Amino acid sequence: MNTFWVTLSASVIVVLLSIASLPFLNNNANYLKLADLRRSSSEVADLVVTNGTIYTSDDSLPFADSMAISNGRILRVGNYSSIKKLARTSIKELNLHGKIVVPGFIDSHVHFIPGGLQMARVELRGVNTKDLFVEKIRKAVANVKEGSWLLGGGWNNDIWGGDLPMASWIDSVTPHNPVWLARMDGHMGLANTLALTLAGISRNNENPNGGAIIRNNDGEPTGLLIDSAMKLVLPHIPEASVDERREALFRASSHALKRGVTTVVDFGRYFPGSSPEYPWDDFSDVYRWADLSGNMMTRICLFFPMETWSRLVDLMSKSGRVLSQWIYLGGVKAFADGSLGSNSAFFYEPYADDLNNYGLQVVDLDSLYNMTLSSDKSGLQVSIHAIGDRANDLILDMYASVASDKQIRDRRFRIEHAQHLAAGTVARFGEQSVVASVQPDHLLDDADSASKKLGCERAERGSYLFKSLLTKNAQLAFGSDWPVADINPLKSIRTSMKRVPPGWEKAWIPSECLCLKDALNAYTISAAHACFLDKYVGSLSPGKYADFVVLSTNSWEVFATEVFADVEATYVGGFKAYSIRPEDKSE
Repeated sequence: MNTFWVTLSASVIVVLLSIASLPFLNNNANYLKLADLRRSSSEVADLVVTNGTIYTSDDSLPFADSMAISNGRILRVGNYSSIKKLARTSIKELNLHGKIVVPGFIDSHVHFIPGGLQMARVELRGVNTKDLFVEKIRKAVANVKEGSWLLGGGWNNDIWGGDLPMASWIDSVTPHNPVWLARMDGHMGLANTLALTLAGISRNNENPNGGAIIRNNDGEPTGLLIDSAMKLVLPHIPEASVDERREALFRASSHALKRGVTTVVDFGRYFPGSSPEYPWDDFSDVYRWADLSGNMMTRICLFFPMETWSRLVDLMSKSGRVLSQWIYLGGVKAFADGSLGSNSAFFYEPYADDLNNYGLQVVDLDSLYNMTLSSDKSGLQVSIHAIGDRANDLILDMYASVASDKQIRDRRFRIEHAQHLAAGTVARFGEQSVVASVQPDHLLDDADSASKKLGCERAERGSYLFKSLLTKNAQLAFGSDWPVADINPLKSIRTSMKRVPPGWEKAWIPSECLCLKDALNAYTISAAHACFLDKYVGSLSPGKYADFVVLSTNSWEVFATEVFADVEATYVGGFKAYSIRPEDKSE
């Protein structure tokens, strides 16, 4: 009998190890059971990480000095004496030499392919004068074939004094090329006169619902289009080719890995005025292709336009949520308002610099409610963009109504941005279990402009309330909104802890500064929980993927105080995907 049980146990171990070598299974239940199994002490590792300060983002064991990895997943985390039992004689060992390791960062809000495309277009981020703006366009158009569109983005009028750009700025240097230049927030864009003509935009056009055509004193369009008004121009811009979008994915993935990001929550090429088909095209033409051809480099959680919710339900019914170890189907997204920088975020009170303007509600509320209700009943996670205080309350009210059917379910409703909140709204996030998906680096751009647009007292009362949200038991998930802001978790963590905008000597709303642990968790385990990936990634825990980042510092105390460090190496599934040293090869 004993011999029988020994033989059976060995067989079970072989089966488990075989399963562990597979990528994510389409059958979620089987994977979850696998991830939760207690592995036998007879298992062996293929990589041991030693001699470091490993922050796990797992409250059951926050720190360790070593971990063992097998087939891309973590076997054990702890001290070296417990880890070395899992090592073979020929095992690979990564000696950290005292360096800090953290879980792979999860960027909770990106537009991944647009970011990759923008890397190959006119970059206007940081341009701080009208002359430099025009010069950038003049140089760029010299390299574009006559008649072709010149595309770019990233401009922020606030950093050159606030004056909005106009088509007349660039018409003389772009007489033969239509131009479209998106503002950094993606909620406003500038077209030159040739582009306006091609799109048929004149003084006779009315503002579309949820958008605005900016006009001069004579009623003529200036070239600026806000939110849904952008749909007047965008359909006339030639679609990026499949090859261009695949190259964009490669550029975006490489950039993310350089910054320690191993998983992104991708909201795709979906902005007010854009086609809801774009994210689906990218899903089939780019992501599925990259996955099947072995070209995926980062894990992707995909959200799709809410108006296509039934299409996503159909896909999930056939494939499940987990398509592979790289691609996860997240849920659906919609917009409630615009942005602060474009004066289109929706507020209770008017803008201080535009007293007749309360912002824009960019979608019909009844339609949004019906789509949200249908998505939720179908089991989809729902995420809605809301920046202004009134927009946030509208969405929280709607979420409460949708969840009032008495069905207790783990919904994890999300609000993307949640930048400006009215009195009493903070507590509702925790009470309703709504995720606040926020982007700390946006406050660096908004600190000055928020005071001008909202007034100092109003801005400081309700802007970027990270600490207050945590205190009221809300779940924070950090991200970048790339390409609106750069993918840079370490910078973003520092921003959330220090809150010192460029040119400032003191913190903006210092009572809202976070500690290092809270900031790290918002980029790791909390970010994973916010998109239902916490069984797979987000902490360095047994059973999860071995995604981790080696930092340049070896002092936790200094890191927690100064928050200065570089990414030295990024590992995905236990393999080195990026190293600051070019001579290093992937392990």
